[in-house]
Amino acid sequence: MYIIQSNKLSKIGASSFLALCLLLPLNFMAQKTNDVSNKALVQLFREWRAFEAPPLREGVPDYSQQTFDQRQPAYTTLRNRLEGLSKENWSVEAQVDWQLLWAEMNGYQFNYQVLKPWQRDPAFYKSIWAYKSDVPAHEGPTSHFVIELWHYTFPLNKEERKKLISDLQRIPDFNQQAQKNLTGNAKDLWIAGIRDIENQSQLLSAILLKPGVARDKKLVLQINAAKASTEAFVAWLKKESPKKRGPSGIGKAHYTWYQQNVHLVPLTWEDEVLLLKRELARAWSSLKLEEHRNRALPELRPADSPESYRTLAKNAAEELLEFLDQNEMVTVKDYFSTALEPHLGSYIPAEKRNFFWITAHLDPKPLFSHFYHWFELERMELEPHQNPIREKALLYNIFDSRNEGLATAVEEMFMHAGLYDKNPRAREIVYILIAQRAARGLGSLYAHANLMPMAEAGKIHSEYTPRGWMKTEKELLLFEQHLYLRQPGYGTSYITGKYLIEEMMMEVAKQNEANFSIKTFFDTLNRIGNIPVSLGRWEMTRDPSQLKAITNAYQPLD
Repeated sequence: MYIIQSNKLSKIGASSFLALCLLLPLNFMAQKTNDVSNKALVQLFREWRAFEAPPLREGVPDYSQQTFDQRQPAYTTLRNRLEGLSKENWSVEAQVDWQLLWAEMNGYQFNYQVLKPWQRDPAFYKSIWAYKSDVPAHEGPTSHFVIELWHYTFPLNKEERKKLISDLQRIPDFNQQAQKNLTGNAKDLWIAGIRDIENQSQLLSAILLKPGVARDKKLVLQINAAKASTEAFVAWLKKESPKKRGPSGIGKAHYTWYQQNVHLVPLTWEDEVLLLKRELARAWSSLKLEEHRNRALPELRPADSPESYRTLAKNAAEELLEFLDQNEMVTVKDYFSTALEPHLGSYIPAEKRNFFWITAHLDPKPLFSHFYHWFELERMELEPHQNPIREKALLYNIFDSRNEGLATAVEEMFMHAGLYDKNPRAREIVYILIAQRAARGLGSLYAHANLMPMAEAGKIHSEYTPRGWMKTEKELLLFEQHLYLRQPGYGTSYITGKYLIEEMMMEVAKQNEANFSIKTFFDTLNRIGNIPVSLGRWEMTRDPSQLKAITNAYQPLD
């Protein structure tokens, strides 16, 4: 007997043919079951996302406690529908999608019961964003009313002008609502959040200077009204700040619950402390060994002019992409270069460089390796995932272990694969980057456990970053520690995600060690989308044990 296979006739035995005939109906039924389940899950996903956006009051999202309370029955109905789906016979991919909805619904409930950014976090009411995030969504809790200023091209065309004026008109109402909703007592979040709202006032002033704005009386009127409202909001925040004396961290138990059941990170608060301490020690000791190894080599000299930095950055970008392509690290798409080019940076005088631009003026390739972020964002635009559940950003920064973890992991992975063979002293920068990520994450863990205030967490961040490179420019330190206090787990995700991806690589390699391919590994990781590493590991290895450890230990939020 023969069967057509890859356009060829292959002879098979009668028993094999009979087995194949028996399997075909089963495979057809399994596929049919998955098709039906996927449709039901996608429909529920769309209803869930429509629900997750709060109703409007006076044209802006309503974050009042009363409204949240009133919406709980609808949330419970959606949650019960999710829990009621029989997923045992679904494909692994469909079960992963189910877990994504489960995690998002847990995130909503956690925000409602514990994090409450609309009550505790003034920065939540920042409406204007001047830049595109390098991850799938803005970092930290972000309201559903956002003006993406970077979307606009000045002078404005008719449609852009109409939209911007409409959005600016809503800022005063949103600021008024903020003053009613902000009843929390989180001292550090309150004080640090004032800076974000002050920054909004500065952004509004900057719009007045953009081409074509000054002669548009209606637009100027709305900008000034939004600015006056924002400044009044700042004054109110400052007036209320002496009354705020409470902790800003969520505590160890809530931190662990959030990491495991929302971000699907299979670690506890204690596990993360141990891991970050280990990475901090490893980075420092590796740095000292690397410096010893390179002691006879000349030290790296930073770019000292705009021209020298342009040349350095251009060559570094080309060298990185050529390395990834020729060494078969990942499939390098045409859009990699166009995605990276706008982010090469420019010359910054030595006294004004923050930590990351200190490294870039010595050798930009470690930082550009982290800019793997931009390849991923471009992929989301040009090659969107065909599954609607994975097409856009997951809510509540659930993508952090995957996106920040991978961007951090490749810094060291590319190094070990030979990226700096011609410039060994650049390896020192990679270990400094790891140390900085471990130190800042460790500080954020202590702050969330309320073992120290944000300022002391920042001291760990600063003091344990080698060469004093976190002491040169204070704005970065404040920005990062504030973000990590606002968004539990984000500060550690660089290192915890890196660890989980390294562990994933081990498990994938172990299944077929002789034929393991770095390029296949990265291409597969890219293909499955920006989902938590624990779910990516399940898809890549077909082993659900890491995720099962989370779900089996699940307890409803206290």
